[in-house]
Amino acid sequence: MAFGSFDESASGQPMAEINTTPLVDVMLVLLVIFIITAPLFHQAVPIDLPQVSATKLDDKPEVIQLAIDNDGKIFWNGEAIERNALDGRFAEAGSRQPELHLRADRKVAYEKVADVMAAAQRARIVKIAFLTQPNP
Repeated sequence: MAFGSFDESASGQPMAEINTTPLVDVMLVLLVIFIITAPLFHQAVPIDLPQVSATKLDDKPEVIQLAIDNDGKIFWNGEAIERNALDGRFAEAGSRQPELHLRADRKVAYEKVADVMAAAQRARIVKIAFLTQPNP
């Protein structure tokens, strides 16, 4: 059964094109409906909020700069300290939840860096950053 014209003089071949005009009409109607109804989806309750003049709190955490040099000496914010004093300082600072910025010389044994990290973990310091220098 061929779809096409009712003309009997046609060659009798079926029509190969799809009529997309009804599809375009339906899509345009749907588009118009969505354009009209989209603003109605925004249901806001009008509330008169109070006005206050408060300043934003910049509550930045304390930062501990900890450096380990080539000889394994430990520096707390630029001040040289002994390894046995490190646990006490971490315990004192651990209650304030500081950030630990750890810088270690390239030639320092990993054991020393791991020891400092373990001491920080025992004091419940969880924010540790490793400071490096970018490649030139």
